[in-house]
Amino acid sequence: MGIAPDRGYDSDLDNPNVAGVHAVTARILDGKALAQQVRQEITAEVALLKAQRHVTPGLTVVLVGDNPASHVYVRNKQNACNAAGMSGQTLRLPADVTPASLIETVESLNADPSVHGILVQLPLPSHIDERAVLTRIDPLKDVDGFHPANVGLLASGSPRFVPCTPLGVRELLLNGGVETRGAHVVVLGRSQIVGKPMALLLLQRGPGGDATVTVCHTGTRDPASFARQADILIAAMGQPEKVNADWIKPGAVVIDVGMHKRADGTLCGDVHYPSVAEVASAITPVPGGVGPMTVAMLLRNTLQAAQRS
Repeated sequence: MGIAPDRGYDSDLDNPNVAGVHAVTARILDGKALAQQVRQEITAEVALLKAQRHVTPGLTVVLVGDNPASHVYVRNKQNACNAAGMSGQTLRLPADVTPASLIETVESLNADPSVHGILVQLPLPSHIDERAVLTRIDPLKDVDGFHPANVGLLASGSPRFVPCTPLGVRELLLNGGVETRGAHVVVLGRSQIVGKPMALLLLQRGPGGDATVTVCHTGTRDPASFARQADILIAAMGQPEKVNADWIKPGAVVIDVGMHKRADGTLCGDVHYPSVAEVASAITPVPGGVGPMTVAMLLRNTLQAAQRS
């Protein structure tokens, strides 16, 4: 189960799931509206940090190559960063950059006190070992939450920086009044970006945690049978509209992390929205669900990195 997360597309244009197009009984968990609220709060905190400590949170994104989707994601991140009053820059490197040169770039950002957050946009070209690069980012500037030190802190129950998509999902659940304590949550997908950290986050003590978690993956036999047991189903499989109504327990909450483009150019997630929305009690749309929250959580992580600096 690969992962194609909805990272930052927050337009309703060409959205086949907007109200009025299909019969929907589920309550919509509106990530776009919540992200706007979170970003307003972050903007106020950034202004306060500037006034009190003369510190401007700085995020630098390293973009390697010409992947069109990556360019869109990076542009959205940079625009959001600037809108919040932060300092945002993008370092563009050629697709044939050597691993040593890329690591040298990361090390220079580690040493730059004006840079509080470093994000290396994935995927990287095939000749570069992603893990080797990510482990060279200063854990205190790892606002993506992928460094082994930050992964370990999350696993041990003392999270510092958590990957942004799982954080966004938790915010949606908390804001939507969805009780996770004692709930059976099934996560479809075990990626380092979403599936694994999502499961670890749901296992934390306190609000948005204390769940009983099942993780399904490519080795799982009949994942639909597990999905049908879920009080909360989080789909991060990377398979367009794979999850249909037959996978859903009536009244379950469904979070769709996927983002795909159909042949006609319209967008969809891992969930077949029209059928699932008639069975679930609450559901996230694609676009306008998890994606905007991912960007908002990146800003929050960057702000926290600056506050700790």
